Amino acid sequence: MTIHTETFRTAGGVEVKRQTEELPIARPLVSLLERLNTHRGAVFASGYEYPGRYSRWDIGFVDPPLELVARQRAFAFRALNARGEMLLEIFRGSLAKHEHVTDLELTDGQLKGAVAPMPEYFPEEERSKQPTIFSVLRALMAQMRAEGENHLGFYGALGYDLVLQFEPLQLRHPRREDRPDLHLFLPDELVVVDHRKEQARRYRYEFAADGLSTEGMERSTDAVPYVRGAASEITCDHAPGEYADKVREVIAGTERGDFFEVTPSQVLSAGYAGSPHTLFENIRRTSPSPYEFFINLGDEYLIGASPEMFVRVNESLVETCPIAGTIGRGKTVMEDAEQIRDLLNSKKDEAELNMCTDVDRNDKARICKEGSVRVIGRRMIERYSKVFHTVDQVVGELKDDCDGFDALLSHMWAVTLTGAPKPAAMQKIEELENSARRWYGGCVGMLLFSGEINTGITIRTVHLEDGIAKVRAGATLLCDSDPDAEERETRAKAETFINAVIDADDAKEKSAQIATTGQGKRVLFVDNRDSFVHTLGDYVRQTGAEVVTVRAARSRDGSGARGLRDPQRVFAEFDPDLVFISPGPGTPKEFGVPELVNECVRRALPVFGVCLGLQGIVEALGGELGVLSYPMHGKESTIRCTPEGIFDGFPTEFVAGRYHSLYVVPEKLPECLRVLAQTDDGVIMAVEHRELPVAAVQFHPESILTLKDDLGLRLIAQVIGKLAR
Repeated sequence: MTIHTETFRTAGGVEVKRQTEELPIARPLVSLLERLNTHRGAVFASGYEYPGRYSRWDIGFVDPPLELVARQRAFAFRALNARGEMLLEIFRGSLAKHEHVTDLELTDGQLKGAVAPMPEYFPEEERSKQPTIFSVLRALMAQMRAEGENHLGFYGALGYDLVLQFEPLQLRHPRREDRPDLHLFLPDELVVVDHRKEQARRYRYEFAADGLSTEGMERSTDAVPYVRGAASEITCDHAPGEYADKVREVIAGTERGDFFEVTPSQVLSAGYAGSPHTLFENIRRTSPSPYEFFINLGDEYLIGASPEMFVRVNESLVETCPIAGTIGRGKTVMEDAEQIRDLLNSKKDEAELNMCTDVDRNDKARICKEGSVRVIGRRMIERYSKVFHTVDQVVGELKDDCDGFDALLSHMWAVTLTGAPKPAAMQKIEELENSARRWYGGCVGMLLFSGEINTGITIRTVHLEDGIAKVRAGATLLCDSDPDAEERETRAKAETFINAVIDADDAKEKSAQIATTGQGKRVLFVDNRDSFVHTLGDYVRQTGAEVVTVRAARSRDGSGARGLRDPQRVFAEFDPDLVFISPGPGTPKEFGVPELVNECVRRALPVFGVCLGLQGIVEALGGELGVLSYPMHGKESTIRCTPEGIFDGFPTEFVAGRYHSLYVVPEKLPECLRVLAQTDDGVIMAVEHRELPVAAVQFHPESILTLKDDLGLRLIAQVIGKLAR
């Protein structure tokens, strides 16, 4: 592979040598992901595309030389290898004389210090300029910025309690002194993948300043053992009804005018016996999102797939995408369409997003140029594996004296995870929730020396620590919230995510069962010149059966050939285990369907028919057909069935698609057939022979109108399993 080396100097005089290596595009992060089980580092990725907003990319690293942790107003840069110790020396000079930094000390591989307290008085316009941990990051950004370098910087997680440096609250919950509010890494080797360009590269960096250099130093770091847990039942930190009571308390507060909305959460926990890497892969597969991440912080892991941007800054453009309004996905595209319609028609969800976007615009107005804050996308639908969201897109242009850290501080934390007004809502969250949030509601991502910032909100995240997986989920509560419904929704959201691995395994098992039903079976598919033959044939093949399709001839007046040409040869050569008679236009007799059915019965061959196939079976056995007063083409109907035979295990009612004008006259149904299903108005929808392996349905299993719960495919699998020889 091609390797290119170049050297440049940063604004603070640090010489950087960057080596760029082209990598194969096929899974370039595989070995890195496995190493993250036991070594510090992170992978950030986007598995979601939305034009003008999100594209697919990956960036990852392992064994970073340096980490930054901060708790309250104290911070520490920790060297993780000899290269990190060299960087401490390089960075010390930038921080030693900074007016916001106190008590700076370099000892035992750590550069420790504190941020000066905030002054008692300052104009609100300057709140984001006051002393915070971001003062430290600003100093290093000024030192390390370099033209044309777009990947060097800090990567990691910013915890919820960082807001206390910007907006003091009265705390009710204890905080562990050994748990940081911020944990960032400075990597010196990165793998970057651009899926749109189909390009993968590895970047390696060397640093030199004041006679010091990292050149030739070992890059590896010490392993951190992973504590594997034991699988256990899911537990919740709220008793049944407890969250609903809190919803009522919030509603009462909105009625008094204490706040407009509040977003409290509850926590679900379970023992996890797998590896962090496996958990990340399962979450990525089941929940593709614009902010996917796997962060090994040393003694804890953050693994998630967040749908929501926190703050993104590119040059002077600051951008956010508040999400408010959620509805579950249907099991078919038709159900999806209904769910989207319901979501867009929801006045509650619209009001929720209105408030969120108004607060978000206010956050930007503090740090953006006058008149530059705009809503460029309104109530757009974003589609995820389990839910739909309504999303706004808000942008602004940073003031000349503001940077990405001003944007981060001004938006702390997202209104969609706190409420409004923010100070009152965050205080209420502290009072209502049963434990401190730690990472939940903060953000993860990258703070680059170039000034670019790309962060996602820490939601839909598994916090893995000491073998226990924890997931938080909340809901935005308004004056018209339903307490019981909100409790169910928050718990369901957390359960869905914490069961991601189980759900994926269940889906694989169900798919495998269908895929083996027809193995070793041969199905002769008779095509009566219909428009749905190949979809039906595909359903049969999905069961594992071998399918051969032969077309039947049609004769409208009976003068020409009809039905199978040379059926004796067809049966002899293929020797089917089942004959499948397709739908078709016209009447069964025009295609010779009754004759074909009688030939199959004579040969003791199992038969299954759809639509025209059912009509031909009925006629072959002595029944009669009528014409509907109104044709049912592309229409859905509720079908009531007897859950036995080919409908074994089916619900007694389901929705299916219909395409027919002819129907079976109930009074003329042959005695040898029994009705298995019919519509509300008595039209026969399925029959089964009382003695022979012969059955048929009038509705279309392959229609999009029959997609719910995969009932159409399940029906074909049952037919193959119960009728075929």
